[in-house]
Order: sequence, then structure tokens, then C-alpha cells
Amino acid sequence: MSEIEEHQSMIARLANCTEVIEAAAELLTKTLQQGGKILLCGNGGSAADCQHIAAEFVVRYEKKRNAMAAIALTTDSSILTAHANDFDFETVFSRQVEALGNDKDCLIAISTSGKSKNILSAVEAAKAKGMAVIGLTGGDGGELSELATVSVIVPSAVTARIQEAHILIGHWWCGAIEEALSAI
Repeated sequence: MSEIEEHQSMIARLANCTEVIEAAAELLTKTLQQGGKILLCGNGGSAADCQHIAAEFVVRYEKKRNAMAAIALTTDSSILTAHANDFDFETVFSRQVEALGNDKDCLIAISTSGKSKNILSAVEAAKAKGMAVIGLTGGDGGELSELATVSVIVPSAVTARIQEAHILIGHWWCGAIEEALSAI
């Protein structure tokens, strides 16, 4: 199967996830409506997705509108390297959740496998603060899918296809939130 055929097949299967994707969009909309912010964490390509999605929230997606509060916990090189050096990498995101999160906020935790220890640690920290958590994963969802308030599990075991779906889902959320908040 070619890359394009594999991608198209995964996107077709993603249609079965519409209900949970929209439930996550509603949770994000509610977070912003109540004055909360969206925190995002992930590793590697998922870290880049965090930055991309946060930028769409803060700057704009398609509509000219007010900024939405979102922070990619993957971007501060001083925090990331100091924490990894002084403590360990497993708590590099949970420490930031402790510092920045509150019970009005929502964490988007991205892990293609659902098994990344530093992502799971961030989820635990978010739950301890009373935050909602959206797990964005793939494969069988791993432990992340069990811990999250809402779990979106991309129906693929191929990392590249999962990441392609994650950015599509991020755009889906941005569009839905822009639409919901402009209707108010």
C-alpha cells in the first residue's frame, strides 16, 4: 500500500471517531468560555504538533477573532533543559502543569503510543489540579486513553499516519471552537 493509500484509509477510519473528536472540541470550548487555558504537551513530532495547535488557538485558524489562551509546554528550552538536567525528563511537563495549570484549564496530552512516561506524568499532575485532560493518541491508546477525560484514539498503528491525523484533529478543533465562540 502506498503512503497516500495508507493515509486515505486511515482518514476514512477516522470518520468513526467523529463523536469523540467533537466531544473534545466541546470540552475545549467550555474551557475557554470559563476563562481557562489550554496546555499542550508531546514529544518529537507531537511536540511540534503542540506548537502548531497552540499557534492556531492564540493567533487564528480561519477567522479573525480574539486570541484563545493556549500554551505549548514544549517550547521553553531553558525550562526543558534545566528540568531534564536537574531532575529528569519524566517530569519535564508535569512540573510545568504544576506551575501553570488550574482547575479551569484543559491539558491536551499527545502521545502516538499512549505510553510516554513524561506525558502520563503530566496527565497525573493535571488530574491532581482538577484539570480536564484530552488524550490524543493512536494504536490501542495505551495508558493515556484510560487516564484522560476524553480520549481520541486514531485508528492506526503507524506513527506517521497517527501524526497526520493528530494535526487534522487539531485543525478540526480550532474550526469548531472558532465557530462556537463566534456564535456567542
